Amino acid sequence: MTRAHTAPRPTGAPEGADDLDLDRIAAAREYIDPVFLDTPQYRDAMLDAALGRPALVKVETLNPLRSFKGRGAMHLAAHLPAATGLVCASGGGNFGQAVAYAARGRGITADVFVPGHTSEVKTARMASFGARVHRAAAPDEEAEAFAAADTGRVLAKDGVDTAIAEGAGTIGVELARAGGFDTVVLPLGDGALITGVARWLRAHAPGVRVVGAGAAAAPAMARAWRTGRAEAVPPSSSFAAGISISTPRPEAVRRVRALVDDVVLVDEEELTAAMRLAARTLGVLPEPAGAAGLAAIARGAEAVPGESVATVITGANADPAVFGQAGGGAD
Repeated sequence: MTRAHTAPRPTGAPEGADDLDLDRIAAAREYIDPVFLDTPQYRDAMLDAALGRPALVKVETLNPLRSFKGRGAMHLAAHLPAATGLVCASGGGNFGQAVAYAARGRGITADVFVPGHTSEVKTARMASFGARVHRAAAPDEEAEAFAAADTGRVLAKDGVDTAIAEGAGTIGVELARAGGFDTVVLPLGDGALITGVARWLRAHAPGVRVVGAGAAAAPAMARAWRTGRAEAVPPSSSFAAGISISTPRPEAVRRVRALVDDVVLVDEEELTAAMRLAARTLGVLPEPAGAAGLAAIARGAEAVPGESVATVITGANADPAVFGQAGGGAD
């Protein structure tokens, strides 16, 4: 397992992530629906006891999308040129919901391309926000072709578009305001969340280590973080769909390598245990990907160093069968 870097880090724009702008992160709040902002962040005594150290938890599930993705999608949509529609591929489904929500707010169409295994819960919610949902064998390629066929359509790329990461970076603004932690652990999928948050913390809380929690069944981004090569690694499971990407975007790899100090991979058993832990202590039942940061912290200080840690419960969209699996038995 790789260790967190311990050398002091510069507070300026790090090489490789200088396309993420601090002023735009700070201003992003003006363009994001307030329902996604200033989400609950607190410490829970039972959770601290279970983890063996203080843990600040930020809950991003109490909104119309049940995830943090609305921040980035709304920031992107607010800065679109004249457009007739938004198009995206969404592997986990939460980004598709966010694009649909943001497009509806702009009064334009939304077309979301998803893998065949995408949760019925998520596709139904995309449709409820007005999206046309397309199940596809190759969602990324089909979304790109669909967008290219009409000059009025804009293709949104999670992990690529700076506006999406900068919108997610508003979570970092809120975490930094609370302070009191020396390590933050965030789910690592396409990289937009962790790089937006890390970009802000690097400048405003430079002593904080940033750790990504990836799915052991989907190690593509973790390998890219280590090697610098954006190579395809097909996931062996879609259990943690929100962070189960197969081919990292080069732009995301560049930013993740510049901003993330360590990456920990957690397996399905650990994710399920973290879901149960969140339900038992916080009264919140996250989807598997949404509990990844908590799962990594639960490994202990040897895996994730830090006297006081922070994490984000990023999503609560999953099929009932997954929630039933997490709800059974004691933690």
